[in-house]
Amino acid sequence: MNKKMIAFITGKIMILEAYLMILPLIISFIYKENFLHKGAYFGVIALLLILGNVLSIRLPKDNFIRGREGFVIVSLSWILMSIFGALPFVITKEIPSFIDAFFEVVSGFTTTGSSIIPDLNVLSHSNLFWHSFTHFVGGMGVLVLALAVFPKYSSSSVHIMKAEVPGPTFGKLVSKLSSTARVLYYIYIVMTIVVIVLLMFGGLDLFESSLLAFGTAGTGGFGVRNGSILPYHSAYIEMVLAIGMLVFGVNFNIYYFILIGKVKDVIKNEELKYYLLIVFVSIALIVMNIASKYQSIWQCIRDVLFTVSSIITTTGYSTADFGKWPLFSQVILLLIMFFGACAGSTAGGLKISRVIMMVKMYVAEIRQMISPNRVITVKYEDKPLSAKMQKNVAVYFVVYMILFTTMLLIVSFSLGDFMTAFSAVAATFNNIGPGLGKVGPAYSFADLSNVSKVVLSFGMLAGRLEIFPMLILFAPATWKLK
Repeated sequence: MNKKMIAFITGKIMILEAYLMILPLIISFIYKENFLHKGAYFGVIALLLILGNVLSIRLPKDNFIRGREGFVIVSLSWILMSIFGALPFVITKEIPSFIDAFFEVVSGFTTTGSSIIPDLNVLSHSNLFWHSFTHFVGGMGVLVLALAVFPKYSSSSVHIMKAEVPGPTFGKLVSKLSSTARVLYYIYIVMTIVVIVLLMFGGLDLFESSLLAFGTAGTGGFGVRNGSILPYHSAYIEMVLAIGMLVFGVNFNIYYFILIGKVKDVIKNEELKYYLLIVFVSIALIVMNIASKYQSIWQCIRDVLFTVSSIITTTGYSTADFGKWPLFSQVILLLIMFFGACAGSTAGGLKISRVIMMVKMYVAEIRQMISPNRVITVKYEDKPLSAKMQKNVAVYFVVYMILFTTMLLIVSFSLGDFMTAFSAVAATFNNIGPGLGKVGPAYSFADLSNVSKVVLSFGMLAGRLEIFPMLILFAPATWKLK
């Protein structure tokens, strides 16, 4: 285990977070907030810079990063980012409990959107900005951002990006990894700016447009006003956000292919086809189920389109209390909660590509049992799926279910309602945001026990980082290896 290199890169991440916190500090000056808010960000920035520079003062001679170091660096960086990111809320006493503040910031960085804040009016402009900006930072990935802005410190940085980029497969867009990171962030930033501009056309100011765009781009869903998106009463804003969420739920490689003219690769993309099909079918089924409860069919379609876009992309914005919809509609929403959007997007969940692979593997296994002598090849994107990839997908799903069940058992100790407990774990582990029952869109996670909040915080991190980085970090064997 190359502990010196782990400390070095972790130190650089702390410095990066200090730079990011300059933005909410500027906001505190713009809105003329008191010394406590300015001092909170000044103090945390200073602490991060001191610790970061101490840890990264010198590049180790052995700067090789193996797979396990990549996992440890990613998971440790996300935990430390969340710990220090929570401090401004605690210092300003807007979220007095550190566990609550940690839960909130983990929810922000992992783009989950689950919240313990029942009233957003308690947050100052600087904390409200930082609250939503964590979505933007965590959306594409903290380490991906670091690879984009910092010089190349190791020839094996690919292990860091592999550990952080969501999905069962990983590939570089261009020859250099740092260039790949920059390409991804250029696309990400430009698309976010487009959403900001479109929201401003809807009558929102720059501050509010930016915060809503951060939540849309990161598919996180922290609101700016109480009641999420419903208080705006604007079909235009809802449609901008609904389409925006779906767009950010697409693999960012697709947008790169469009930019370089590889439209055929986009059309042939199997994951994109199934993603759009699942969205369409889900909307159609739910509309048929709840249409009778609406006076206007267009209002019904509007609410369902927004809700399905929000849930499948694991954003968590809401315009309707879907906890009051019929059970059939709620089950569909629970299913797409688990599916998530595309690999390589900012969304959480299992990912559509992984779901497609699992279904094809299970169908092939059934066909093999029916015809034992027949040679059956599992294909994905018109290419044979390797035995290694099939094993990885199967193992991931088994570990996913074991971890989900374990968290559900722990959370159920303090919750007497199964739907609340189940959806709380599903919403956090899949980085959704609101769940059903007492953690639905009309409620918050504030009333959960501290143990449940810690467990769900772990779940949010594990879900965002595809489980294994978090498990490897806490495995004793990891630290014994040389």
